[in-house]
Amino acid sequence: MGFEQIKLKADALFSEAHFITDIKTNKEYQIALALMDDLIQDYDKQRPLIEILSNSIERWENTTDEFSEFNQRIKALDGVDTLKLLMEQHKLGIANVPEIGSNTLVSKVLNGKRNLTRNHIEALSKRFGVSPALFF
Repeated sequence: MGFEQIKLKADALFSEAHFITDIKTNKEYQIALALMDDLIQDYDKQRPLIEILSNSIERWENTTDEFSEFNQRIKALDGVDTLKLLMEQHKLGIANVPEIGSNTLVSKVLNGKRNLTRNHIEALSKRFGVSPALFF
């Protein structure tokens, strides 16, 4: 397939569904989310389109007024908030986080009386399979 044919096919696709690269309205955002749900059913085959569409969705979510309050609240979260969320998601109590240490130490961290250390963050990141950056 030559470049001209590739460009024609891409032009046809983006003319039909420009939201794949540039979401302009909430309706297009909803359509993009529905398309994403469909695409991930065959992730390996659809990965290139998923990556393009996910960038468009992310740009919309980062810039639209609809998400501004949410984005501000996310920016205000810290490592302890992340830990609390992970503990809640995994239904863990203070006795179930040995990566930090004793129950007393876990309680102090959760109450803001002690900080997470680098070792805590490394261990928690491994346990939960998340980026250490979430704790900073």
